[in-house]
Amino acid sequence: MKTISLNRNQLKYLVIAAMLIDHIAWAFVPTESPVGQIMHFIGRLTGPTMAYFLAEGYQHTRNVGKYAARLGIFALLSWMPFCFFEFGVLPITIENGKPFVYPAFGVIYTLFLALLALWLYDRGSCPKWCKVLGIIGLCLLSAFGDWPVFDVLYALFFFCYRNEPRKKWTSFSIITILSFIPQMIPAFLIGAPFRVLFQLGIFTVPFLIQFCYNGESGSRNPIHKWFFYIFYPAHLLLLGMLKWL
Repeated sequence: MKTISLNRNQLKYLVIAAMLIDHIAWAFVPTESPVGQIMHFIGRLTGPTMAYFLAEGYQHTRNVGKYAARLGIFALLSWMPFCFFEFGVLPITIENGKPFVYPAFGVIYTLFLALLALWLYDRGSCPKWCKVLGIIGLCLLSAFGDWPVFDVLYALFFFCYRNEPRKKWTSFSIITILSFIPQMIPAFLIGAPFRVLFQLGIFTVPFLIQFCYNGESGSRNPIHKWFFYIFYPAHLLLLGMLKWL
């Protein structure tokens, strides 16, 4: 019996709140400060948990094509708010008299690529080596998104080991440790290793899902399905306005 029993909807709203806290910290709170570290620690819940629900959603969706189209559309709609929040610019701008395109996308873009990776792995009719190359290509493309590479891999291994908890969380831990390397090296080089301590918050995800998630979907009201898609670009735009204007 779970100590805390949360259905999918409740858990989604919890990690959306964690995302909001994280983004507020990126906009207004120094990363090195104790408050900044705590806020980002909480925010580490969001990316892996969304990847987990993506893998679940792939298993239960009636139409993968529609699911992918929905993610793709909202990834595009989130492009401008994400660029504005991150850099204070529009995604397509004029620099030195020439058009410049910012190849920077939010987490919905990365989740879109993760869904394509699952689709290719599970239903692709090509040889295994071709699937591996395709997934590597999708990981490389995710470098332009938020939670790059690792949200694709999280979703893939969550799906592959959906019925094997030990392998699922072992692979999750390995991927997470590997994700620390490209962040720890620059932090050590500038003499600020404690700057990235908040990344340890990712390890709270297995406990949240294993001990709090009851596996139930919750209410079928469409608002629960669409809330994240609408909230994501809307909150980025609002925070970007507060940050830059």
